[in-house]
Amino acid sequence: MVDATLTQVEKHLSDAMRILEDGQSELDAGTERPRLSRSSIPGPLQGDGRDATAVLQQVHSLIHEDEEDEEDEDKDKPSQHRMQSVAEQGHMALLGHSLAAYMSVLDRERLRRLTTRIVSDTTLWLCRLFRYENASACFHEDDRDGLVKVSRLVLHARYEDYACEGFAVLSPRQPVIYQSASCRPGLGQHLCSQLGLPLSSLCTVPCNTVFGSQHQMDVALLEKLIREDSEAGRLPLLLIANAGTPGAGHTDKLGRLRELCDQYSLWLHVEGVNLATLALGQATSVVTAATRSDSLTLTPGQWLGLPAVTAVTLYRHEDPALSLAAGLTSSQPVEKLRALPLWLSLQYLGHNGIVQKITHATALSQQLLQKLKSLASIKTSVEDELSSPVVLFKFSQDMSAASSGGSVEAFCAGEREVLDAFNGWLGEQLARLVPASGVDVVELEDEGTCVRFSPLLTAAVLGTQQQDVEALVERLAELLPVMNATVALRAEFREEARRHAPSLCYVEELSWPGLGVVRYEPEAEGMDEGRRKQELQKIQAELLKKLQELDSDIVFSAGPEFGPEEDCIFVGMVSEDVDVPELVLTIASLGREIEESGRLLENMTEVVRKGILEAEQQLQQASMDKLMEEGLLRQIPVVGSMLNWFSPVQSSIRGRTFNLAAGSLDSTDATYATKAQAGRPSFQDTPPSSSKKLPGQRLFRRSGTSLDSASETGSVGHAEDPTPHAPAEPAEPAEPDTARPDQSGVSPEQQEQEEQSPR
Repeated sequence: MVDATLTQVEKHLSDAMRILEDGQSELDAGTERPRLSRSSIPGPLQGDGRDATAVLQQVHSLIHEDEEDEEDEDKDKPSQHRMQSVAEQGHMALLGHSLAAYMSVLDRERLRRLTTRIVSDTTLWLCRLFRYENASACFHEDDRDGLVKVSRLVLHARYEDYACEGFAVLSPRQPVIYQSASCRPGLGQHLCSQLGLPLSSLCTVPCNTVFGSQHQMDVALLEKLIREDSEAGRLPLLLIANAGTPGAGHTDKLGRLRELCDQYSLWLHVEGVNLATLALGQATSVVTAATRSDSLTLTPGQWLGLPAVTAVTLYRHEDPALSLAAGLTSSQPVEKLRALPLWLSLQYLGHNGIVQKITHATALSQQLLQKLKSLASIKTSVEDELSSPVVLFKFSQDMSAASSGGSVEAFCAGEREVLDAFNGWLGEQLARLVPASGVDVVELEDEGTCVRFSPLLTAAVLGTQQQDVEALVERLAELLPVMNATVALRAEFREEARRHAPSLCYVEELSWPGLGVVRYEPEAEGMDEGRRKQELQKIQAELLKKLQELDSDIVFSAGPEFGPEEDCIFVGMVSEDVDVPELVLTIASLGREIEESGRLLENMTEVVRKGILEAEQQLQQASMDKLMEEGLLRQIPVVGSMLNWFSPVQSSIRGRTFNLAAGSLDSTDATYATKAQAGRPSFQDTPPSSSKKLPGQRLFRRSGTSLDSASETGSVGHAEDPTPHAPAEPAEPAEPDTARPDQSGVSPEQQEQEEQSPR
């Protein structure tokens, strides 16, 4: 008979998940819902309380608040930060957390029996599943805590009075902990901090440089370091090895390390993603050697897609008292409930389900590795081409493409940094275009920047399938020609930009993944530094705006937000048919046009100011002349109106017009005579800018590549030159020419009568 409380717990969890998932569906569908921001949460607690549905809706709003704000800013772009769907085994893990809270209120004896059974079952299943027999288990939230507690256990075992005297017993023989240079960053520092040891107790062993993998610990050098520490009176305590380094996924020579640890009485601890393959029927001998270690840390939550499931450290030690003193075991039954979510999830999946998930992840790695071999510009880095669960790949410059667009020698300077920038961009683009693939960017000391595909860590959570790998390869094949073309044209872009000096300055920014960086330099004669910088910022901002408005496939930007270069134009990736000279010429021409427009505006401002002063003086003089001509009586409102009615006066005062183009005050006689401001060029008649182009044309395309591309792009780079073969626009037939007042000698009055006669 099922406990009614357990049924109620499961029902409440299902209702909560339904509310959160329904909210996610509404968010995907674009349904408008009332939102709660963090700033609108009331400070005091409400007196009457709220129902569970309202609280869960508030939780959902807080989770997706940033996504909703992004969608409001740009509704055309889909959100890239979606809450991952929780699979059935994930529901079991969430149910385990709810049941743990319920079981914590049971009476102590019943809780003790229950937790003992849960911990025993989970430990037995994990030991058999990962071939680590006769071991105990420690369940911990932080995956580093298991190593900390194991190290404390070794301290208790090697220093007999450590429990009584503490750090004082460490002074005669300082303990030494060895780790590989490929270990997780900060792992050794965290370990020393938790144990209260100085950083001098941490020894980082370099990796191989000549033979073997460059991500494996150098065993010969390790033995030398251990021997030197022993001769110096220090105590070699513990060795941290990798079965799958965090960056490249390589495995240390665990068999040789086991022999070395036996020789010098070191504790061997192993961790890494490759430990998951121990559950497979045909694990490699390199990884199988991890079963001979003294302890190892497993992360089944990542491998199996189980949310909020603890990590597990399996260890072999005979003294339960020391395990209790080190914190590996606990006498509190409530703390043992940490294993409950994993206990439920393992039962739900079963042995076959667990093996199937790990097999699926390793098959995805092999699928991607085989696909990448067909791409010429991609280099792969794997430990074992037949069974490596982690695949590293990076873009490598295609020398044939580079030589076709520019000199390879000119590119070699800073080649490593340039390729690192391009590979970082490649990883970001692939992660954005195929989010289900789970690829990320890693920085390695020897290989540089690489794109990593580690499905053991991501496939179960993201639901990666074979079609996602196919999509990843397709997107990669689309990006490679653009990257090859951009790398090949960087040298030409640099030379063209330097050819337009000093107005255009080329900025050597090797970390920019694009064609290059330039800065327009305005003339700064007679300007102080502050004024020059202000003028530079203004011109660069306007130039960037105009470039972004052009009908082009090239992306122009202001560069990284916290980049070293400011007030520059960053040119992004380009295709192989881009016309680099035309591109650079356009940037220089637009910058010059903006600079001249700014100066014209400044000059016009001065002209207008002087014209206004002159107009005020002439108006004052005209008022005085009018007073002298008409007399004082005509200026009185009532009397002046009567005098003007009885005796009209013909004033000789004429109006004035201010000509902006000439910057002068002119009389309005010609305006009243011809009813138009003739003789001065109108602003609407100014010649068009040289950057104009015909409709439908694409800028910066090299002409002559094909008939289709030529018809699409046209002569964009020479739009300002008149076409030699095209005749000028023919004049209209003789009908409009029969009545031109300026050529027939007709006076303006006769012209006006002729215009009114047909009406």
